[in-house]
Amino acid sequence: MAASMLQPVSGRCVRGPGLRCVSVSSRCSRKQQTVQPRVKTEPPEIPGLERITYADRGYFLPWLARPNYPRWSPDWHNPRHHRCPPSEDMPLHKDTAAYVFSAKCRLMGGVKQALWLTKSSLIEGLPQGIMSICEDPAYTFPNHEELVHNTISNACLWSTVEEQRPREEYCPKLLQGLLHLCRTQSPSYPGLSQRSFIENYRLAASWRRESVLYFVRGITGVVMSTKTALEPQASPSDIQVTEQQGLDSLYPLSPAIDLQEVNVYEERNHLGFKDGYPFSHPHTIYLLDPCSTRAGFLPDQLRAKMIMTAFGSAVAKAKMLFGEDVKNLEKPIVVQSVGTDGHLFHFMILQLNTLDLESSNGIKNIVWMDGDQALYDTVAGKAKIKRKVVVVPAGVSGLKPEIFQKFWAMYLHGAV
Repeated sequence: MAASMLQPVSGRCVRGPGLRCVSVSSRCSRKQQTVQPRVKTEPPEIPGLERITYADRGYFLPWLARPNYPRWSPDWHNPRHHRCPPSEDMPLHKDTAAYVFSAKCRLMGGVKQALWLTKSSLIEGLPQGIMSICEDPAYTFPNHEELVHNTISNACLWSTVEEQRPREEYCPKLLQGLLHLCRTQSPSYPGLSQRSFIENYRLAASWRRESVLYFVRGITGVVMSTKTALEPQASPSDIQVTEQQGLDSLYPLSPAIDLQEVNVYEERNHLGFKDGYPFSHPHTIYLLDPCSTRAGFLPDQLRAKMIMTAFGSAVAKAKMLFGEDVKNLEKPIVVQSVGTDGHLFHFMILQLNTLDLESSNGIKNIVWMDGDQALYDTVAGKAKIKRKVVVVPAGVSGLKPEIFQKFWAMYLHGAV
């Protein structure tokens, strides 16, 4: 009987023996109320009246006002307590805003937005110079199927007690393993010895697109540089064909969406190499996507990042060779890029034909793109069985060696 009397009913009183009437709904509403933080308000300043503070006493007194001490500035510069001046007071402040593309920018428009910013036309697939290396038996990587299989197993399965490593761990290890396989063939191809690898590639490039200033700044992935530049992949007749091609509009999106707007900047074009560095020509830029939950890139966004980074490298190199005010290049500049998330590989080649980017008319740059190339189907440390059927086998399954052949052809390009 007592138990039935104690059953709570929403919006009614709960009464029991020796208990006072308590409303359940009101009690729950009091628990759900959030405590608002106390906002510290400054005391009002009355003209002609001076507040009495405890500054002369030297210790706290509750009935006296708190004094406002002037900010103490030491005679030496302390970097831990450095305060930047307002942007309006900085010497590099400009009234006209500029837009910066950094390594963490994810373009909402993807490849379409990157093509508009770089005034480039897209060609699906790789150029004939790369495909000829892939199809020529003389340039076949010896015993590459077994070596690539072991490289994937080493990156994803070996040296771990988990069923599978997180992607942000095995993705860079897989790329380093594939590059190591390519470096082992240097004795067979003497041109490969004229290469240099640089991690944390620092780039600074600037250009104007329809009177708006754009930058590519920051630290990117791994760059392979050479002593000699890559040869153009498109003939002069193919370059003239791009003059009749149009660019897709981004309306209603702004071309500068997802780019950082800044007013403090300096127009610089630099590849990050010191003067006299022998390997001063960027060859291939390798970009990684950790594909974490919070900061992962979509495949289209990763391909857009490849275009922007390769274009920034080509622009910086062109202005260093032909001057800051160059429009039509005497010789096109070619920069390659490879992007991967540990499973899908994207191959891209950009040929910089012109820096006349004020309008969308005229000659355009060319981008060859071959994306969404899966190196393997699945990889697992333990087989997954569902209803007595092996859904995912253990180890590496579905290896596609032709994808590594494209990776090897991109690496070998320029040395044969």
